[in-house]
Amino acid sequence: MSAPTAILGILNVTPDSFSDGGLWLDRDAAVRHAVEMVAQGADVIDVGGESTRPGAGRIAVSEEQRRVLPVVRDLVARGITVSVDTTNASTAAAAIEAGASIVNDVSGGLADPEMDDLIVASDARFVVMHWRGPSDEMAGAAHYRDVVGEVVSHLEFRAAELIVKGVDPDRLILDPGLGFAKNGAHNWQLLRHLDRLVALGPPVLVGASRKRFIGGLLPEGTAPGHRDLPSAIVAALAVHDGVWGVRVHDVALTRQALDVVAAWHGDDPRGRDEDEGGQA
Repeated sequence: MSAPTAILGILNVTPDSFSDGGLWLDRDAAVRHAVEMVAQGADVIDVGGESTRPGAGRIAVSEEQRRVLPVVRDLVARGITVSVDTTNASTAAAAIEAGASIVNDVSGGLADPEMDDLIVASDARFVVMHWRGPSDEMAGAAHYRDVVGEVVSHLEFRAAELIVKGVDPDRLILDPGLGFAKNGAHNWQLLRHLDRLVALGPPVLVGASRKRFIGGLLPEGTAPGHRDLPSAIVAALAVHDGVWGVRVHDVALTRQALDVVAAWHGDDPRGRDEDEGGQA
């Protein structure tokens, strides 16, 4: 394997996110949770103030910024690398000014016509996700003839658009948008063919953590917070296929899974000979 995989710890400062809404609305609680995730192995904390769960409506930009910006400032002050999860250019600009170094836009810049110019003018890295419309409309757009080909083509074209506008290619990260205008079968097809997305060249980010299609593997009624083990396995398999990063809720479990992948490839020497010589 090459460079270590980036783990983006999810920090939703929202009341209505699908698996942890309301847990981190308090600023101090949010910061403590972020610090804990970093201690567990997160490389980046991805801070979002507006839920993008299926069916979610929009909130005022002022409310999004009220939730997000104080947390971003506190984390940056602690030396933590921060990503801001937003589709609003003004929120992205304010977060960058506060020290965020990545803009994670689930619309890939399509929801706000000012986002492209902001990214061109900034030094921030930009996550370009496959997107077919806002959360309250995307379920009706989950129709494809060839989901892998269409997602790869869309992201290739969108990256090219941004590069032509002046974005440094090295600042782009691609995301297939699992669960966004995609059903479970679409998500698994995309995961089985991550190599086609990785082959485009830019780093690839995968965000499968706790999503509904993961829950489909578990007994009916299993709460989203109990989907972390299969989520960690998906993350490990994605890393095996060459992705740059994974966006997760349970950092500690994911770190363990990625350590297994690293050891599998001979990249983790810790304790390699400790247990050799027999079985207990």
